[in-house]
Amino acid sequence: MKRAGLLLVSATLLGIGIGGAGSTAAPTPSLDTADTKVAPAVQVPAGNKLVAKFYAKGVQTYTCTANAWKGLEPAATLADRLGRAVALHSRGPIWVSTVDGSAVEAAPVDGARNEVPGAVPELLLKAKAVRGDGVFGKVSYVQRLSTKGGLAPAGSCQEGAQTSVHYEAIYTFSAPAR
Repeated sequence: MKRAGLLLVSATLLGIGIGGAGSTAAPTPSLDTADTKVAPAVQVPAGNKLVAKFYAKGVQTYTCTANAWKGLEPAATLADRLGRAVALHSRGPIWVSTVDGSAVEAAPVDGARNEVPGAVPELLLKAKAVRGDGVFGKVSYVQRLSTKGGLAPAGSCQEGAQTSVHYEAIYTFSAPAR
């Protein structure tokens, strides 16, 4: 990875923005709404309940393979409705709470995607593994919703090149209802 890209990804993961170390995003009105519009294709199955909803801001990193851009990894900071950084999102995909250390690794559910013009698709992911007793410790499903940006560049590329594209999304985390 180019040094500038590595620094961007590192700054994103550490939550360091233009405002300096420890700065966070402003409160996100979209998290305050109880009902984020969810396409039928990415609905969480019945028997699960919402346990967390966070706003993500970061990058989708792509690498050039066989003259085409292929997804390599996301790197994003998740913030709560007050704009406080509470989790990191990275390759796996994995989400790790910076508050309680819990984590969830998930994989996309086959066919559970909603295309969004000019942005990465909305997705439904099913948990493969969880860690800890905190916010992510019992997660069964993750949704990537309200996506903005993050698409791979159009056109050809030079083998081995990498690029990172800014994206934003809302991630919801659900656990079995009991």
